[in-house]
Amino acid sequence: MPLFDLPLDQLRRYAPVVAEPADFDEFWRTTLAEAASRPVLLDVRPEPTDLRLVDSWDVTFAGFGGDPVRAWYTRPAGVDEPLATVVEFTGYGRGRGLPHERLTWPVAGYAHLLMDTRGQTGLHGGGDTPDPGQGAAGGPWPVTWGILRPQDYHYRRLITDAVRAVQAARALPGVDPDRVVAVGNSQGGGLALAVAGLVPDLAAVLATAPFLCHIQRAIEMTDAAPYGEIARYLAVNREAEEAVRRTLSYVDGVTFARRAIAPAHFGIGLRDNVCPPSTGFAAHNQYGAANGRPDQPARELHAYPFNQHEGGEAMHVRRQLRWLASVLPAHLPAPA
Repeated sequence: MPLFDLPLDQLRRYAPVVAEPADFDEFWRTTLAEAASRPVLLDVRPEPTDLRLVDSWDVTFAGFGGDPVRAWYTRPAGVDEPLATVVEFTGYGRGRGLPHERLTWPVAGYAHLLMDTRGQTGLHGGGDTPDPGQGAAGGPWPVTWGILRPQDYHYRRLITDAVRAVQAARALPGVDPDRVVAVGNSQGGGLALAVAGLVPDLAAVLATAPFLCHIQRAIEMTDAAPYGEIARYLAVNREAEEAVRRTLSYVDGVTFARRAIAPAHFGIGLRDNVCPPSTGFAAHNQYGAANGRPDQPARELHAYPFNQHEGGEAMHVRRQLRWLASVLPAHLPAPA
């Protein structure tokens, strides 16, 4: 049983009504159409890594507003055939780091595109992508940049980057465009759910401890960052609450999840005080509910009663690998 949230039996049934703007679909349709008017790949160059079993490339693609966004593209060495491809998004405050830091997916036989996170490298470092729009009115933290208007909000830009990362992956050599997967933990999980709701032909989505879900509840439940940064902003900008809540309603992972079609895999720690368990369950329990199809997509959730925001860690990664192999085999050629 979680320390501060609902008991597990209630979490499994938890399907709250989440504020959804009347123009939500038009807002994102217009945003993504503007981004799609530009060529997606800007630069692809080999990156030396001193690793013999994988090959890596430094990729730059055009994200929101045409801004250059960096990424690492890595795949099993010596494999020329088009591969199923994992597009991965990082946690809050993290950049793409170095290409040898995240090797699970390419070692498992998938091509892997790791998107850098614009402007968020102040906390953990390892990023190469600035956010030219972060000067808009709002607070000092990424989750509050431009938070007074949905058009100015940091996550409008970041979610657009995530969708463009899928488009960039599909344009890269050695990628099977029909087998592209969105993956992420925490903020990355929230971005993966957003992509699932905005890209109708995604092959699968894996979201662990997803951030940005049922945000209106989260900012009232926890003082831990990043949600706590929104609360701290409102503590000194009391007149901004209505505008802030309106902006957040345009980036809620539950609303994106309701529109998703792809099979989905979730992981949630029941003692998570960063992304409260009920917020992730809200996305899982309503996943695919508003996609216009008679049946909800296949979905699987693993709950970890004694884990916090770290979730199931290596055990959960093993479950992700096995689940994705059942849904979307890597299809590496057999060794000679």
